[in-house]
Amino acid sequence: MDSKTDMSGEALTSQQVKEAYFTASQRQLVWTRFKKHRAAMTAAMVLIFLALTGIFAPFLSPYDPTMAGRNKDYLNGAPTVPMFCDKNGCSIRPFLHTVERERSLKTNFRWVETVNEDKRRYVEFFVTGSQYKLLGFIPANIHLFGASEGSIHLFGTDASGKDIFSRTLHAIWTSLKVGSIGVFISFVLALIIGGISGYYGGWIDSILQMITDAVRTVPAIPLFMAIAAFIPQTWTAETRFFFISLILGLIGWPTLARRVRTHLLSERNQEYVLAAQLCGASSSHVIRRHLLPSFTSYIIVDLVISFPYMVLSETALSFIGLGLKDPVNSLGVMLQNVTSADVLMNYQWYFIPVIFFIALVMAFVFVGDGLRDAADPYSDISK
Repeated sequence: MDSKTDMSGEALTSQQVKEAYFTASQRQLVWTRFKKHRAAMTAAMVLIFLALTGIFAPFLSPYDPTMAGRNKDYLNGAPTVPMFCDKNGCSIRPFLHTVERERSLKTNFRWVETVNEDKRRYVEFFVTGSQYKLLGFIPANIHLFGASEGSIHLFGTDASGKDIFSRTLHAIWTSLKVGSIGVFISFVLALIIGGISGYYGGWIDSILQMITDAVRTVPAIPLFMAIAAFIPQTWTAETRFFFISLILGLIGWPTLARRVRTHLLSERNQEYVLAAQLCGASSSHVIRRHLLPSFTSYIIVDLVISFPYMVLSETALSFIGLGLKDPVNSLGVMLQNVTSADVLMNYQWYFIPVIFFIALVMAFVFVGDGLRDAADPYSDISK
């Protein structure tokens, strides 16, 4: 009797699990499966961390990456890593050793760096520095850390003495903004064009599909080369930034539009759509409130997957000189500095932004893969 009770209890528990799956919302189902994807969860945490460092880059970085903070006495300087102990003992406060540079006849008048271990420069936190606007509108001048004397360069400096650490954090945020604007533009165009094409069909669908195919066949690099030739040199960095974001969005919508069209073609004759039409709902209302929400998870997956391609496109264009340029800090602009053999042989710290670029792109890829696997939550109910 007890065993039957135990068995019935187990069956009831299994039934409750299945009922929970079938009664849960689409968002809950996707989140349940996404949490089981360890690589995607790790990538999501990395992505959140990189996004936060980009958003709060003015506060986290010790210097303004463009003008203020330039160190003319420390050009192409190696990274300065804080420490707690040296030959003179240990300290609770992190400190740096003073690096002295001079030209030597033995090295054909090249710069020779010597570390003065008897002189400490302590790292200070919440220091007053250059003015900035946090989140774009909050004026502030407090930076997370700085040095009591001289400068601190965690990632070293470039040929003009600008702090690479500060530039890297701002570059992450710039690349994310370019990708966000491009994805938003392509998302809106894809929903409008794909929704109209899939819902109405007929000659409207044929015309819109011809336009979609025409956009898909446009080669990206030659297009940008042609556009770059006509961009006025008098344009500001901000104008160039929004122009590049606009172009990336205008050529990135066809794939998502095709998927929206395909889904609407298969769903427009369903009973719930017919019921909404009989109730007097307009076409825009049916598309917006009934058809598009039926595959929201798939749209989110497409957006996340397309995001790294937007970042890669901006980086590639800036890398070959067709995208953003100084004084704008983006990952593509910073990658331009690692193309020379001199940097490869003597200034390896120039490659530090490359690590952040790879981490950003890979984080988006893994998150996109996790969302794609979670977009069909019912596939593992029987497991």
